Amino acid sequence: MTFYLVTFCCAFAALGSFLFGFDSGVISSSIEQEAFLRQFGSPILSDTVAGVIISSYIGGAIVGSVLVPYISDYYGRRMALFIGGLLAALGASLQGGAINIAMLIAGRSIAGLAIGQMSATIPIYCSEVAPPHIRGMLASMQQWMIGLGFVVAVSNHHWDFVMIQLTGFKQWVGYGCSLQDGAFAWRFPLSFQAAPSIILCCGVWFLPESPRWLIEKGREREGRSVLARLHLNKNATNTPLLEHELFQIQESLASEKQFAVRSWRQLLLSSRWRHRILLACGLQAFTQCSGTNVISNYGPRLFKTLGLTTSTTIMVMGLWGALALFWNTVFMLFIDKVGRRKLLIPSLLSMGAALCIEATLARYIDFNDPKANPHALRAAIAMFFVFSFSFTALGMISWIYQSEIFPTSIRARGSSMATATNWSVRLVFTQCSPIALTSMGTNYMYCFVAFNWAAMVIVWAFYPETAGRSLEGVEEAFTTQFIDEQSVRSFVVEDTPVAIRPRSQIRHKGLHPLSMHPTYDTVSIGSSRSGSEVEIGTKEG
Repeated sequence: MTFYLVTFCCAFAALGSFLFGFDSGVISSSIEQEAFLRQFGSPILSDTVAGVIISSYIGGAIVGSVLVPYISDYYGRRMALFIGGLLAALGASLQGGAINIAMLIAGRSIAGLAIGQMSATIPIYCSEVAPPHIRGMLASMQQWMIGLGFVVAVSNHHWDFVMIQLTGFKQWVGYGCSLQDGAFAWRFPLSFQAAPSIILCCGVWFLPESPRWLIEKGREREGRSVLARLHLNKNATNTPLLEHELFQIQESLASEKQFAVRSWRQLLLSSRWRHRILLACGLQAFTQCSGTNVISNYGPRLFKTLGLTTSTTIMVMGLWGALALFWNTVFMLFIDKVGRRKLLIPSLLSMGAALCIEATLARYIDFNDPKANPHALRAAIAMFFVFSFSFTALGMISWIYQSEIFPTSIRARGSSMATATNWSVRLVFTQCSPIALTSMGTNYMYCFVAFNWAAMVIVWAFYPETAGRSLEGVEEAFTTQFIDEQSVRSFVVEDTPVAIRPRSQIRHKGLHPLSMHPTYDTVSIGSSRSGSEVEIGTKEG
């Protein structure tokens, strides 16, 4: 029963991520509608105006993600989601009712502010309420809902186009109605975002607050009650594990007070935290540098270089989005059993390989030639689906990882910076990709080949495993590693020979950069000073 309860809480909170995916899929088709162009383009929409319409949303998201700690840390995770829902409803209303470009851009900026705030908060909330053994699955609800929102958004548009081609109807509404008013084609999708926003605002207060945030604020009785409600099984046979988790939270919060961070400057300049910020922000940057948004946003343009017709291109993109959601569902089932690194490294390797094959085929074969090898064309299309499958692990773990590696007191700030990095890099590619595609064509994909393979090496060398531990267990091991490294620097005296074990020989299961396996029982940390090993128990239930 507790499994279903905590899963429902995370799924409901992730409604904000549904809005993220929905807008990503709906805006590109909305601005191409004839009624939209008559309202704002007269008769066409300039590239500058189209760029501002799309970029205003991303700009708002960057600001929203940076503002998260000022709400989440002081008023709780639920309050951050509530305010995000309110802003999303307001933004959707302004977009759907827009009568001029200024009103539309204002609505998109407010909606972006909301999505940036919620996309940084949802992984935090899910990770803080989830039991350790399913934390990855529940925190990945964010990516799953993004995929669902994208599929819902694009499906109506894709099948609308296909039905027009097949039947000759002048207009087809996704749910089966035919309307004379053409403005409905773009006003309804943009306004629809208000519905899940209002549902989130009304229901978020029925969700439990994060137990870790409650305990940090001195409301231990409430935090204990939430933990018992979400983690205690029906027969209460796991009471010792619950008590151990509560003890870990209390001990972790007590130790965090010694290193309290009171400013952004202190957070960025402290070597204790800077390492983790680089890990979280780096993984989000890898997500955008993988090439996924270029394919999703400019897929039709890429497919046309392969000689596909417009209708075939749109059907392929629709299938691409639907399969992405299916892969997310499959990966959620075993993401906690396999571990983060074992999924990330093959993911980055295979994405780079798929794009390398794709770019090479397009470079040496003219697919617009009717005599082109049909097998090569099938292979080129297949590589896009291989890429979609491979991206799944990176897309999910990028949200999970940033919510795992920071202590409770700065988790909102760390997640905020990582999410802002995601949106900032996304903005860069949104602005630069059309120019790059025009000047470089499919050779542009070689850039993403390099990005993916470089990211693979970085993950292999520097990213520790976090699966199978409680949040406090991850923090304990990071802290021990930091103290150990600091002690080595303190005790090493110049001209004094000290036997320091090479980095590659230090045993640190689950946290050493070269470790490939999640840890469930103990952590062995080799001491660089004495060569001895210290065993730290981290039993998980």
